[in-house]
Order: sequence, then structure tokens, then C-alpha cells
Amino acid sequence: MTMDKKGYVYILTNKPSGVLYVGMTTNLARRLYEHKNDLVDGFTKKYKCKTLVYFEEYDLYAQAIRREKRLKEWKRQWKIDLVETLNPEWRDLYNDLNN
Repeated sequence: MTMDKKGYVYILTNKPSGVLYVGMTTNLARRLYEHKNDLVDGFTKKYKCKTLVYFEEYDLYAQAIRREKRLKEWKRQWKIDLVETLNPEWRDLYNDLNN
């Protein structure tokens, strides 16, 4: 993996204000497809986190890694506030990716 690729940080949930998962990828559409279709074993599959409620795009992969690590250290309420700042309805943003 080269460090000059774009990176994405995203937050998934199983319901509004439910379980939150912070992840990072270089291909957001592909990774979300994997989550939505239970192709990824682990936390998101166990807790049924399939709804994309927040994401950020970074020009450099390394920037996204740093942001993901920071977000994972945040308190739960701070993550909820972040989501609600840009997506107060907690709607699934997955279909917006290709529009």
C-alpha cells in the first residue's frame, strides 16, 4: 500500500445513536459493500453496523490513518456530536457516494 493514496475515515452504526464503529479505507464504496453484505468478520458483523452515518476524505492515506486513530480515542458523545453536526437524521450516506 502506498502512502500517497487517498484515504477515508468513516463511522458506521446499527441504529441512530446505537453502536458506533470508526474505520478507515482507501476504497470507501468497496469497503461499505463488504460491511453491508457481511463479508467482513469482526465487530461490524457482530453488532450489525451497516449504516454509514459519517465520512471524511483525505488526500493522503497517512492523514486518514492519523484521523482514525484520533477518532477512536474520542469519547462516545463526541462521536455522536460529530455525526449529528453533518447528519442529524442519521441517514445512510452509502447511496450518496456515487451521486
